[in-house]
Amino acid sequence: MGLRRSPVRGSTGGRRGRLHLVPQWFLIPALIFYGVVVLYPSISGAYYSFTDWKGGAAASWTGLENFQRLIEDEAAVASLRNTLLIAITLTLVQTFLGLLLALALNTAIRSRNLLRTLFFAPMMLPPIITGLLWQYIYVPGGPLDTVLSTLGLSGLSQSWLGDSDIALWSIIGSVIWHHVGMSMVIYLAGLQRIPEELYEAAALDGAGAVRRFWSVTRPLLGQATTIATALTMTASLKLFDQVFVMTGGGPGVSTQTLSLIMYKEAFVYGNYGYGSAIALILTMIVAFIVYLQMSVTRRGEVEA
Repeated sequence: MGLRRSPVRGSTGGRRGRLHLVPQWFLIPALIFYGVVVLYPSISGAYYSFTDWKGGAAASWTGLENFQRLIEDEAAVASLRNTLLIAITLTLVQTFLGLLLALALNTAIRSRNLLRTLFFAPMMLPPIITGLLWQYIYVPGGPLDTVLSTLGLSGLSQSWLGDSDIALWSIIGSVIWHHVGMSMVIYLAGLQRIPEELYEAAALDGAGAVRRFWSVTRPLLGQATTIATALTMTASLKLFDQVFVMTGGGPGVSTQTLSLIMYKEAFVYGNYGYGSAIALILTMIVAFIVYLQMSVTRRGEVEA
């Protein structure tokens, strides 16, 4: 009996091993596609950032010349400053508003499903459409100025996209309206995973609403906060569509971002080498800031 079982066991094990290896072959097309679409362009872009490539002619190696030019370019420095301001403001304000909306709509109010849909609906609009919509809202004498005038606040009317002091904040406001629903949904998912028994136990111990939020809700929303802030930070650092549509980077360079100046240098002026250098710097900034932000929020999760 032992002599008969041995080959069967080995044969079965061999077949299982071969069957286990079969699905791995299906990874090859995906890996090839990833290499052609992602890896090759990324490596090529990194190489061209050290050249003077203009598109048609052969590229010549220039070393760090493009990066030195980037440091000395006042428009690029202003774009970096605008990009960081957008990222910090959007991450803080959008995350805070998303949490407030989630807390409000996680209650037993009758219209909560309708309100959730209304707040999330802007996320379904393409960024270009959102930019055109808010460009119309901000036009002098447009819907926003009309509402202010109706409320007797006509003195607050501004050249929303024409004043260099407030144009960037006007764009930030439109982006928050567009994306706050995403943060809200992430926090709603986190809130619905918190057991009701924890709130009941805290209430029996005499904890009020603020104390229950701080001691129960806040620690258990650590993972949701990590996801919401990481997604918001990444998207805001790469912001392009709304700025391109609403102001084109103006007035002057007051609303210009790194993504926009990269587009202009590469596809408008034909400086593909310099544009690639800006793209490489932007990639490094995004990777570093998101890594730093996720490290901080995850440390908060562990401590909680």
